[in-house]
Amino acid sequence: HRMRRHAPTARPTGFTLIEVMIVVAIVAILAAIALPSYNEYIRRGHRADARAGLLQAQQWLERAATATGVYPTSLPASLTWSGDGTKRYDIALAAGATNAAFTLTATPKGAQVGDKCGTYTLTHTGLRGANGVTSGAIVTECWGK
Repeated sequence: HRMRRHAPTARPTGFTLIEVMIVVAIVAILAAIALPSYNEYIRRGHRADARAGLLQAQQWLERAATATGVYPTSLPASLTWSGDGTKRYDIALAAGATNAAFTLTATPKGAQVGDKCGTYTLTHTGLRGANGVTSGAIVTECWGK
């Protein structure tokens, strides 16, 4: 009697549906954790840009006041960022600016609207503000990072 030899059965290659679903779930969890951190990192960068813009405008006003004896009541367009689509804040002199005093504002626009720091302010005396207040933890946090 001849013995029949069966050819070894070939194992299927590839991934099962369960394995693929587990990998997709892990990637989704990682993305859910990483995306908010990344978005906050980007917002912090834009906040730093706004603070730098305010300080630059303040320095320009101080230099102009040193040269003329009074603060200008308007900013040049290059300092307001109004035509720059890459900026997430608009820099402006707040209403009521005089030759003797000013308050600069950095107002969020675009994707930055709704940011926890809100509108940044900086006065001729160096008083810093954020989100409508000039003291407290929010000012320390927003101007500190």
